[in-house]
Amino acid sequence: MTRVIMHGCNGKMGQTISGLIAADEEIEIVAGVDAYDEGKNPYPVFHTIETCDVMADAVIDFSAAAAVDSLLAYCTEKQVPCVLCTTGLSEEQLARVKEASGKVAVLKSANMSLGINMLLKLLKDAAGILAPAGFDIEIVEKHHNQKVDAPSGTALALADSINEELNHSYDYVYDRSQVRQKRAPKEIGISAVRGGTIVGDHDVIFAGADEVITFSHRAYSKAVFGKGAIQAAKFLAGKPAGMYDMSDVIDG
Repeated sequence: MTRVIMHGCNGKMGQTISGLIAADEEIEIVAGVDAYDEGKNPYPVFHTIETCDVMADAVIDFSAAAAVDSLLAYCTEKQVPCVLCTTGLSEEQLARVKEASGKVAVLKSANMSLGINMLLKLLKDAAGILAPAGFDIEIVEKHHNQKVDAPSGTALALADSINEELNHSYDYVYDRSQVRQKRAPKEIGISAVRGGTIVGDHDVIFAGADEVITFSHRAYSKAVFGKGAIQAAKFLAGKPAGMYDMSDVIDG
């Protein structure tokens, strides 16, 4: 039985994961952390990670960027592996994540779904063939109107996967409204849409002469991310210090 702390337990993802884990005999939530609590969870909830005194095999984090620094300090001190799912981290915070991974196991993935992580692999193959053939590359991501960061971490991960295949020779363009010039050949355009209750849509467009190829992923509920995070926690428990991602979970 894998014992986990749910960091951000009363958020939408925290509650989704709580429900999924309640039906899973291989894992249990032994404590939650959230600044706001109404006593509705079957496990103890602490207002900050520093005050949590419950032992666990891993932490699943779906909180906010502002809470990540204290989480990393806790996991490093207590030697508790961390599944870090919060997006919108600053460059300084990403550096702290890397530093923490030298002392404790950290799994960070821009998107926890199996489908997105398969898409990351497929895009490498597509980019290696289509980019040299002159296809332009654009990414359009869509999310609900409550999401505060843009572009999404997943959109950036898709762009990074493509750019890695292309020897990091492409630049990212987020806004063309201030520049009146034609599109540069080696750029990846990234556009963000916010509206309604869209869980998460990502389209990667390869636009060539007289033909367009689009790779699409649609998430219809947050459960797809929760299931991935749960599998990641099971995988990460007991692992040595290091930086992991969902490809490690998929590969076993």
